[in-house]
Amino acid sequence: MKTPKKLQYYLVFMMLTGLSWNSKAQNAVETAATAYHKVKTGSDEQFLLAGKYAHALFFNGRKKEAMQLLQKNINSAAKKADGQYAAQLSGIAAMNSKILDDTVAAMKYLKQAKRFAERTKELSIKGYVRYCEGWMHARNDQEHQAIRSFQQALTFFDKAPQTEVVISRKTAIYKELSSIYSNWKAYDLQEKYATLMLEIAKSKNKPMDVFDAFMSMGYNYQEQYINQPDQHKLRDQAERYYLRAIHFYQKNKDKMAVPSDLSFAAINLANLYLQFYPPSYKEKSIAYAQLGLEIGQQTAQFAQVASAYGIMAEYSMKAGDNTTAKKYLLAALAALGKDAVVENTIALSLYQKLAEVYEAEGQYNEAYHYYKQYVKVYEEVYNTNKMEQGRRLEAQFEKERQQQQISLMHALTATQRQELKNLKLSKENQRQQMEVIQLEAENRGQELKLSRVETQRRAAELAISQKELAYKSRMNTVYFLLILTFIIAAALVYYAYRQRLKALKQKENLQVLSSMLQGQETERARLARDLHDGLGGILSGTKITLSGLTLNNQDNTTKSTVSKSLDQLDVAVIELRRIAHNLMPELLDKYGIEEALKEYAARMSSEELEVSCHFVNYKDSLEKEKQIVVYRIIQELVNNAVKHAEAAQIMIQLSEYNHQILITVEDDGKGFDLNLANDRKSAGIHNVQSRLEFLSGKMHIDSIAGTGTTIEIEFPIDNNVKYG
Repeated sequence: MKTPKKLQYYLVFMMLTGLSWNSKAQNAVETAATAYHKVKTGSDEQFLLAGKYAHALFFNGRKKEAMQLLQKNINSAAKKADGQYAAQLSGIAAMNSKILDDTVAAMKYLKQAKRFAERTKELSIKGYVRYCEGWMHARNDQEHQAIRSFQQALTFFDKAPQTEVVISRKTAIYKELSSIYSNWKAYDLQEKYATLMLEIAKSKNKPMDVFDAFMSMGYNYQEQYINQPDQHKLRDQAERYYLRAIHFYQKNKDKMAVPSDLSFAAINLANLYLQFYPPSYKEKSIAYAQLGLEIGQQTAQFAQVASAYGIMAEYSMKAGDNTTAKKYLLAALAALGKDAVVENTIALSLYQKLAEVYEAEGQYNEAYHYYKQYVKVYEEVYNTNKMEQGRRLEAQFEKERQQQQISLMHALTATQRQELKNLKLSKENQRQQMEVIQLEAENRGQELKLSRVETQRRAAELAISQKELAYKSRMNTVYFLLILTFIIAAALVYYAYRQRLKALKQKENLQVLSSMLQGQETERARLARDLHDGLGGILSGTKITLSGLTLNNQDNTTKSTVSKSLDQLDVAVIELRRIAHNLMPELLDKYGIEEALKEYAARMSSEELEVSCHFVNYKDSLEKEKQIVVYRIIQELVNNAVKHAEAAQIMIQLSEYNHQILITVEDDGKGFDLNLANDRKSAGIHNVQSRLEFLSGKMHIDSIAGTGTTIEIEFPIDNNVKYG
């Protein structure tokens, strides 16, 4: 038998309070009373303890005392400028009034709590009042409003400091939302909040909340399976979570405050086996029903006792043992009658089964009696308008019967013969009445069967509509995913196309730059050869000719002039060789950049300037083409330092690490202002940057006027690595 929604809400509230109907409650009252009276009257601490004291009184049957205590403390707390304590106590009073079914008082206290909450900045209190509002909406079947209030409460709680109290209240909201979404068959949302509840319960070591989360997850999967009966995995998941809840409760029995929770879980599992598992699970189902029965009797949870008897009766009826089934059904009905609030859903099922059992045994009067009870409850729960006509017919029948009795009383004053005649007529009337009653019972039975058929037809139509809606929803999701996939694919193609264009453009620029640099080096080589072979040969011939003149007998003046010209020719030849060497250093081509740079540093050094070159961990990793570019960059930087820095020392360092080349050119010259240099870049710096683009490298200049200049250049050995 499925637990009705009102009973679920009732059990959920019992779980939230953490209180139970057992001997522990009296101890809780005494403990709460001692703590309450121990602190100063009217203090903040006493207001906080008043709520716990009122809870203990309320759930120990002393409801009037609890409400008086709350009202007394609300009056005192209302005098404070900060309304947080008055708001909290008013919220508790509102929920207690709702449990007592005093709707007017509940709404009065809720409005009062909201008014006091506006007088405080305490976010946790604002959230608590919204939680109370949502709790009351949920129990008034205003679930949309309940969700809105719960979400507002979570907003306040998320912004408040995460104390134990705040976390506990958030867990309570997760339970409420999980229950509502379960009723709506929004299983994804129900599972979301049940999972959040489980995570918090485990992290905070709260056994009651862990148990509730397991039960919520089990109920979620059970409802999903009812709507998708071919998905046995959902049924097995429901069984798994119910079992986890039962085993967890038994393992942590000393820490669980509500003994009836174990009965609730056992009956849910037994009912799952009864409705959705093969007959081979009968023994398991009956065992858990027995467990639920025992705990339900111990804790006076009569609705659970009735449910347990009902499950055992179902198995007896399936086995054809109507006698035992009748015994269980009557025991269930007796247990249900002990409950303060009779659950009509359970009563309806019991009356129907009893009528069927008596009908199968041929006891039609008893069957008719329970059919009447069934119809009565059915009228209250499902179909008041349809059953109103039956009530009118019964009233009319009773009126006619009373009129017949009046006529019979008048007949008593007649003669003995007339009296006898009237007695016979009375007997005939009674016989006719019995026939009418029997006919009416048959008609009611037919109406009941028709009502059942109509209910089944509507349920089938509803199931078909739900399946159609689910199918349309799935198709909409598929279409959305297809469109989203197409958009993402188009975006990726466009991105790849842009990257391809960028790569091609960069490659084209590098090819152009490479061609330009290669052309420059070719032209330098040609100029070097022309200077060395052409102008160098001319100068050498001129020197030989002039040397011959010195052998002749010339006067001293002429000899001095010729000797001076020879010295100048020597200087010109040296300068020519230096220029040709700079244009195309032979050492670079033959021995690599290391020897070429060391020779260049030695050649640039003089008495006024010291140029040094160092290599660190260099493994001759650069291609010949890149070595030429590096040589030209260093040559350009050193020339700039010589021309502009007025330096006494220039240091060149080339190092290799992690497939990167790092070049540092540092001088101790006069430095320069970087801002001015950025405004008007020199041709030398422009040449360096052009060559760096070919190397995919980057340059950093560090210079302050009067302190020298340091230039760092970094580029990858492999050009696949790029710098922004």
